[in-house]
Amino acid sequence: MDGRHSLELALPGASIGAVAGAMAGGLTLFAGAPTGMATLSALALAVPLALFGGMHGVLLGHGVLRPGTFGPAGLYWMAAFPLSRLVQESLTGIGLADGVFGFLAYQAMVALGFAIGFVWLHERLMPYWLLRRAGVNPRAELLLGSYVRHAEALRARKGARR
Repeated sequence: MDGRHSLELALPGASIGAVAGAMAGGLTLFAGAPTGMATLSALALAVPLALFGGMHGVLLGHGVLRPGTFGPAGLYWMAAFPLSRLVQESLTGIGLADGVFGFLAYQAMVALGFAIGFVWLHERLMPYWLLRRAGVNPRAELLLGSYVRHAEALRARKGARR
């Protein structure tokens, strides 16, 4: 049962990662790549980003990451995004001409931008998903409680400023 509960927590992040990877990979069409290469590029990025995105949700559900905090999520994506890009480039063989270290360092810098977008979107979608699953998934119920406490703290902080 716990595996199914964790899988349910992974779905929003996996969906975001898959769509982001497919869109970014699909941009290679606009760069003039052949359709087959663009498809391979999209899949080669969508799959690892979906796996890492799903793992982000699981880590939230197990209390390793917390809603409303960017630092740990940013560090997570500084490792996960470059690895995803490395998988993509290894399969397509386009961008590793200058060496792996430089490539990974650059991707780690880009990862923070990706992390901002991912976390922003995830924190807008995840609570709605948790509301649907909280009745049958105890991990979702606990995580929803975390989101509610975070929202209450933000509301109290905003009220104190007025």
